[in-house]
Amino acid sequence: MITAGAMIFLAGCSGDDAGSGSQESAAPAPDAQVSLALVDGSVDVSPVTPLEIAVTDGELAGVTLVDAAGTAVPGAAVEPEGGESAVWTPEAPLAYGTQYTLTASAVNADDEETSASTTFTTVTPAAVSTPSVGPLDGQTVGVGMPIRVYFDDPVADKAAVESHLVVTSSTPTDGVWNWVDDAEVHFRPSQYWPANTDVRLDANLYGVNFGEGIWGEKNRTVSFSIGAKHVSIADASTHTMEVYDGDQLVQSWPMSAGSPDNPSYNGAHVVTEMNRDRVMDSSTYGVPVDSPDGYRTPVEYAVRISDSGEFVHAAPWSVAQQGNSNVSHGCINLSTDRAAWFFNFSIPGDVVEVRGSSAGTLSSDIDDWTIPWDQWQAGSALK
Repeated sequence: MITAGAMIFLAGCSGDDAGSGSQESAAPAPDAQVSLALVDGSVDVSPVTPLEIAVTDGELAGVTLVDAAGTAVPGAAVEPEGGESAVWTPEAPLAYGTQYTLTASAVNADDEETSASTTFTTVTPAAVSTPSVGPLDGQTVGVGMPIRVYFDDPVADKAAVESHLVVTSSTPTDGVWNWVDDAEVHFRPSQYWPANTDVRLDANLYGVNFGEGIWGEKNRTVSFSIGAKHVSIADASTHTMEVYDGDQLVQSWPMSAGSPDNPSYNGAHVVTEMNRDRVMDSSTYGVPVDSPDGYRTPVEYAVRISDSGEFVHAAPWSVAQQGNSNVSHGCINLSTDRAAWFFNFSIPGDVVEVRGSSAGTLSSDIDDWTIPWDQWQAGSALK
């Protein structure tokens, strides 16, 4: 039996414990805040716009992206260190002209969830464009070959396009882009490319606004190699052509350059085309075949060195003049066996530097290397 005194004692003990052990409840954690960079209802959004998500007072818990039909778009959020916004990246680029809804959720310290959504529509281009690129993927070219990018239509926002043309090389160079005109841009270093270099162009143009309603259709990557250094010297004043393989002189030949009436142009010429057999036709540069100065002559081993119609080719009819006078219509004439050797030695991108001619320098709209480096740099839209 419990006595009354004992009951009082127990009650007193119970009362003391309650008084000394009571504590105030912990304050609730603040709600997590989710902020989406794209404003709800945004239109004409580039399909490569970063989908940025910022979270305060919590951690990102999940992200979904669905199209207008509710179909989920695969992707993942990357949360960089340093408290910057996370970026949700789709596995494949978003489409043009499509509505999407982005939803992100976060949890606070109490594991309570907060979410935010935004609906946006990607731009519908008036037209899309994919440029042509040279050299071709997998090609090996000489040290004088620039990278050339050709667009179907004039580019209004050259800076936007140029900033997405990324060139990397196994041997770094100081190369810069130069806009030849509104629809063509070239890349070259200040000096010839280093020999035996691997080069890669990433034309990351999908989702890029070219201006005036034209957008990039897709990305392209072109990888090519720079081969051995072949720079030949064709001196019109000494009527001699010297052929170098690297820094070694491997051939020294008599030649005949352009006559006083049709002189060859000075400057660095780049090999662009090679024909085992070719018909030289004066009408291709405006002189009718049936005129007094016209001609239509078959030749062998024709190595084109400019778009102004200059070639190194076999000319057995001028062997007597080779080494002592200039009699051609602007080409470099060699004997057949020497022209054959040079044809087999050459690849597109090799260089023939013409010197000692009475003519001026090859026009800058024909050859990139005649443009002084400071002027070349000034032709960049990112200068």
